[in-house]
Order: sequence, then structure tokens, then C-alpha cells
Amino acid sequence: MSAPQSILPLEIRKLVFESGDTRLLHDIDVTLSAGRRTIILGPNGAGKSLLLRLCHGLLKPTSGEIIWRGAGTSRSRVIRHQAMVFQRPVMLRRTAIGNILHTLRIRDVAAPERRERAEAALALAGLSHLANRPARLMSGGEQQRLALARAWVTEPEVLFLDEPTASLDPAATRAVESLVEGFHAAGTKIIMATHDLGQARRLADDIVFLHKGRLLEFTPASEFFENPQTPEARAFTQGELLW
Repeated sequence: MSAPQSILPLEIRKLVFESGDTRLLHDIDVTLSAGRRTIILGPNGAGKSLLLRLCHGLLKPTSGEIIWRGAGTSRSRVIRHQAMVFQRPVMLRRTAIGNILHTLRIRDVAAPERRERAEAALALAGLSHLANRPARLMSGGEQQRLALARAWVTEPEVLFLDEPTASLDPAATRAVESLVEGFHAAGTKIIMATHDLGQARRLADDIVFLHKGRLLEFTPASEFFENPQTPEARAFTQGELLW
């Protein structure tokens, strides 16, 4: 049996997003390919989360295009083969395992297979001992790991992550980053927004640097941190405030 065709690369072409009379994203042009971890980096208000939501399909651009260039890609395939985890995950009024079983149910996974896959996802996230705990009573770090497990169980080719550790302590952050590294190693394309320079250094293969809704740099992470090309990127990597 041949391998399923990829939905990648993801081409973002002349992307503009406006809210009322305010332009929040300005002519974003970038193509993201399989394999490499892409970190969308920039200060608060740069447009990172907005760009992720547009790529995921939660918002429609004012103008420009978001094109999944994989051979034979259809809208239904794109929807089924990518997932997103938010900074503040939304937990259903179910147990931890119930959240994952619900996801598999709406994906039409056969009943005999659901529990096996759900239990495997919880084990991967280190949450097996909390399987029957109400998800909304879990800690912030546990909820974020559950959200990652719930996304992983759908077997996405592309996983969008919107500042998934922004409100977590160092131990919880390490646990989430370890999961993200595991997803990458298993072949999932990671596209993640953060303003955390240390995290970007640890996780990034490529950097998309945004400032005030503009794409200022798209470059391998090593080049970005060693020799940023724009004054804004140099200031940001040196810890200076950007306005």
C-alpha cells in the first residue's frame, strides 16, 4: 500500500487580515515545507496567533491566499490532517479519557479501537493515572498535555501550537516541549507561535519573525540567532522592548 499523500507544503501568499479599519497582517508571503519545525516568533501583538488561526482555517483572510500544495489535496483532507492546540485549552465536561474518546468518536473511529488509542495517547502524555479525573479539575500543565494528546490521537500531519506553554511553570513547560519533540520525531510538522527566545532556540529549525503584522525574517534558526538581518530582530534577540 502506498503512503498517503502529504497536504504540505503550505503556501501563504500575499496574506492580509483587517479588523475594521485596522490592518493586522500585511502581505505575508512564506512557504512552509514538511520536516522542519517552524517557530513563529515575535513580541506580543505581532500577529503570531492570528496567523496560526488563519492557517488553521478558523478565520478567513481579508485578501491573499492560504494554499495547501500537497498532491490531490482537498478541503476535507486538509481539515482531517491538521490540528491546533491553543494557549488556554478548552476542556469538555468529561474525564481526561472522555475528552479523547469524544474526539475519536466524532472522527468516526470504530468503537473497539477508540479506547486502545485513547489509552495510548494518555500514556504518551504521562496522564494514564488521571484517566478518570474530570478534565476541568486538572492543573494547567496537565490540561495542556491532555490537549496535546487529544490532538495527537487524530494523527495530524501538521500541528499548530499557539504559545502552549505561556502560562506554565518550568517543569510543565519541559513536559510540553518533550511531547512536541516526540511529535516532531514521529513525523508531524510543527508550526508553533511563541515569544519565548529560549524556547525558540530549543525547538526551532526555522524562524518566522513577525513584528507589527509584518514578516521581517524567514530563515533557519541558527542564522536568525547568530546574525539577524533586521534592526527589529536584532533588538528582539537582545531582549529589548519593541514598540
